[in-house]
Amino acid sequence: MSHNMQQRRKSVFSNAPYVMKQAALNAGRRNGANLSVAVIVFTVFLFATFLYNEDIKSIAEFPFTSRTRSHHLSIQEEDRRAIQFQTSMDQHREKIVLDQVKREEMVVRVIEPTQLPVQEEVRKQEVKKRKEEDEQANKQLLDQVKTQEMEKKNEVEVEHLVLKKPLVNKELPSENERDVQLPLIKEKSTQFNEAKLEVQPDIIRRDEPVKVTQTQPEKHTENVFQSLSERTVLTMPDTCDMYDGYWVYDDQKFPIYKESQCEFLTEQVTCMRNGRKDDTYQKWRWQPHGCDLPRFDARLLLERLRNKRMMFVGDSLNRNQWESMVCLVQSVIPPGKKTLTKFVNGGSLNVFRAEEYNATVEFYWAPFLVESNSDNPKVHSIQERIIMPKSIKKHAVNWKGVDYLVFNTYIWWLNNMNMKILKGSFSRGSTKYFEVDRPVAYRRVMNTWARWVERNIDPKKTTIFFMGMSPNHITSEAWGNPGGIKCAMETMPVLNWTSPLEVGTDWRLYWEAKETVLHMRRVPVHYVNITGLSEFRKDAHTSVHTLRQGKLLTPEQQSNPQMFADCIHWCLPGLPDMWNLFLYARIASAPWRD
Repeated sequence: MSHNMQQRRKSVFSNAPYVMKQAALNAGRRNGANLSVAVIVFTVFLFATFLYNEDIKSIAEFPFTSRTRSHHLSIQEEDRRAIQFQTSMDQHREKIVLDQVKREEMVVRVIEPTQLPVQEEVRKQEVKKRKEEDEQANKQLLDQVKTQEMEKKNEVEVEHLVLKKPLVNKELPSENERDVQLPLIKEKSTQFNEAKLEVQPDIIRRDEPVKVTQTQPEKHTENVFQSLSERTVLTMPDTCDMYDGYWVYDDQKFPIYKESQCEFLTEQVTCMRNGRKDDTYQKWRWQPHGCDLPRFDARLLLERLRNKRMMFVGDSLNRNQWESMVCLVQSVIPPGKKTLTKFVNGGSLNVFRAEEYNATVEFYWAPFLVESNSDNPKVHSIQERIIMPKSIKKHAVNWKGVDYLVFNTYIWWLNNMNMKILKGSFSRGSTKYFEVDRPVAYRRVMNTWARWVERNIDPKKTTIFFMGMSPNHITSEAWGNPGGIKCAMETMPVLNWTSPLEVGTDWRLYWEAKETVLHMRRVPVHYVNITGLSEFRKDAHTSVHTLRQGKLLTPEQQSNPQMFADCIHWCLPGLPDMWNLFLYARIASAPWRD
């Protein structure tokens, strides 16, 4: 019994913890269920609150017609933003205005002191106005000239001349057919007495030439003359491009001399004496844009040439220009004080002397500048022209010691498309040759000439000029006259022509010469760019009023201009006078030399 009692006690106490655990577990489950319900209720509450707030926000932003508080806030915000935007725009406009004012002030401050644009515009207007005046004057004068020409043509009896059918002959007239015999004048002594000066220093102006008279030598007078002559320098602006301009008819200042007043002109160039009826070709003046060429003064040029030599070297075109220069300076030299000697030193040299000034103006025959089979000045009409491009000493020995050298070489290159180069030398009797393209041979000759100049010329004592190409006028179609015959019967220049003229100039040789001159360094050379402006002067050639093989053309020959018209050389007075004015402008505007 006691044993049973112990078992029951043990059973009671042993089951108590289990009962308590079960009771606690059941209680926890009830509490967990309640907590889950609370969490769910709380979540629903938060979600409802969120939806409520979103609805309120939508209502505030939606533009209902009723004036709610939110709508009043929106209007106030828009007004505030509009005011801010207007204020910002006003400030931006004020800034723009201030910046513009500052820029205008800055421009005024920069431009007003110099006024360069204003001066440039005034200069352009003056140039334009002067050109318009010149063109108007030209038009009036041309009308008058044409009237005079018509009257003269009506007076000329040409009915007995029967024009033959023009012959198709594109070859240029040979030089032998145009050979010229200069007036034979006895050569006088080379020793001259110097001309002295009679001057009044207080009345001589800087821009006036010094008057020269023959007086007894006085040392004091010589010193006065030297000091005055050194100050006589013509002004030529550095910006003046003498070769960019137009032709102006000027019968007041041109011609500078008259054909009948120059005793040294040859029959080759005296067109009026040889039967030409019109003289308008003598009265055209070249007018550069933006500047003026100085008026020619023979005494001033002769003072520059006092005790000096000036020499033209080249072909018959340079001889043409040399005759022009002789006529320009001889007009102020008294009779008996000037002489012309031809064929000096074996025939290649012609010399004009102004005794009072102990000055010479010379011409040396060298059509290719280098040695050739055409170097004989009397007999040089050779169709097979052969040159030695590297041989120049034979000619150049005659150029040393000259104060002003004027070179050219062009017309003799046009005989054939290729040039013949001698193998060997003429002195050794060589006859074999090979041919090269014309510009290639011309370049070789120019390089040889340039090397000689650089090695043998003192730029402090000698001034060098190289003349551009003198153009021919063989094809009248080039200037709009398809019915014409070369340059025959042309009496007016090419005027108001805007497109380039295609008269047959070989511009390849032009550029070879110009490039050579521009690349010379030790000795500066003045390139006289006459080509373009001379292409307009179809009226200025000798045409049929010239020589043929030393004799004047007969009426029958004159009636066949296709065969006999010389459209290479120029009448004098005429175009070459203007070329020499370019030389004069350079010489007279340069510093004086001893």
